[in-house]
Amino acid sequence: MNETRTWIRPALWALLIVSLAANGVTSSLGVNLFIASGFGLATLACAAALAVQHYRSR
Repeated sequence: MNETRTWIRPALWALLIVSLAANGVTSSLGVNLFIASGFGLATLACAAALAVQHYRSR
């Protein structure tokens, strides 16, 4: 693994957890649909980036 990119995986995991929690809170509170959808898309993007990084490092 490239030493300059060791921060990417922990940052993606942190963003995934934060966006997942924010998506759950905004969805359950009935906040504007666009805001909740934005957090949902951020969650999907982080999960996809983690999957890509996993398969590239195998």
